[in-house]
Amino acid sequence: MALIVQKYGGTSVGNPERIAAVARRVQHTHAAGHQVVVVVSAMSGETNRLTTLARSVHPEPPLRELDVLLATGEQVTIALLSMALAKLGCAACSYTGSQVRILTDAAHSKARILEIEQAQVAADLNAGRIVVIAGFQGIDTNQNITTLGRGGSDTTAVAMAAALQADECQIFTDVDGVYTTDPRMVPQARRLTRITCEEMLELASSGSKVLQIRSVEFAHKFRVPLRVLSSFSDTGDGTLITFEESPVETARIAGIAFNRDEAKLTVQGVPDQPGVAHRILGPIGEANVEVDMIVQNTAHDGTTDFTFTVHRGDYAKAHNILQNTAQQLSARQVSGDDQIVKISLVGVGMRSHAGIASQMFAALAAENINIQMISTSEIKISVVMEEKYTELAVRTLHTAFGLDIDTQPQEEKTCRT
Repeated sequence: MALIVQKYGGTSVGNPERIAAVARRVQHTHAAGHQVVVVVSAMSGETNRLTTLARSVHPEPPLRELDVLLATGEQVTIALLSMALAKLGCAACSYTGSQVRILTDAAHSKARILEIEQAQVAADLNAGRIVVIAGFQGIDTNQNITTLGRGGSDTTAVAMAAALQADECQIFTDVDGVYTTDPRMVPQARRLTRITCEEMLELASSGSKVLQIRSVEFAHKFRVPLRVLSSFSDTGDGTLITFEESPVETARIAGIAFNRDEAKLTVQGVPDQPGVAHRILGPIGEANVEVDMIVQNTAHDGTTDFTFTVHRGDYAKAHNILQNTAQQLSARQVSGDDQIVKISLVGVGMRSHAGIASQMFAALAAENINIQMISTSEIKISVVMEEKYTELAVRTLHTAFGLDIDTQPQEEKTCRT
């Protein structure tokens, strides 16, 4: 008997029929002799509906009250799923985040989990019950309802799996696993049977939308086995996110991620002296704007050009801050571009294969795609370019590194369901 945590997203529980289908899947797992904890999101579109409702009353609703409102979306789902399980003859018990006591900090709308009191959940499991938990939410030390931010249900599921020492955490979505890149852009993309947690972290941080990055960080920290599966298909084993590397089988590149939510800012003619980076980025950080890639170029006249990227939604705010900083530094000018894309190659195989970067640059050069910025780590290479080249660049790199499904051995071709 295994202890399994299953998480179902908004599209998986988007209407009563889909909730009934999830209940049948959960019943099947329970009937096989496993203990089952189910974490669910709000029904598809519900969080957006509640957010719109809040803003119709107040254009900038207090975050504490917004959390109280948004948490009701998951509360509806846990009740309906527990009812559907009861109809199938399963003993099920629903819990909100506060009832489980998922303790978080007090950062409303983006709270972080501090502790989980799993005793009641464990008692229900030992009594043979299926436990259904509202994802995305918790409670702080002052008994205020908090939410974990978009995608927070993934984090709830992994955190519960860690607290309960589950044998596996299964994330059910509307896709059947992790692909080498977005199959909607590249039809030849392959579903990976397995990928390391390290690679998944890099893909998630670089724009892959399959898993929320904080959930992968949690899995990595507490070594929770993760599997991504489709809630709309009963075939296939999905993608296993593992902590083991196989030096013999590890491919050079596991996947390609891209992120259009990027913008670039440059301050030109800054004095080349100690502390200038802090003087530029300090006010940006104080405004709660996260910086991604950074490039600094020193000129012969004793000045430097300082370029960095931020989330596209923070572009206007960061640009205004940088204008003030530039005046204080007597810089020549500030320029920016919010029509860029970051494309990243990810693979633990980079550690043992030389020439990945040069092959990447050669493939892009052959298509006359200009690279504006470059960033590297041990298992990732990221480049920034004009957004209009996104599809061409991803397709080119996918083929150049042998990731297309028709370039794989026959046994790999059968992986996709």
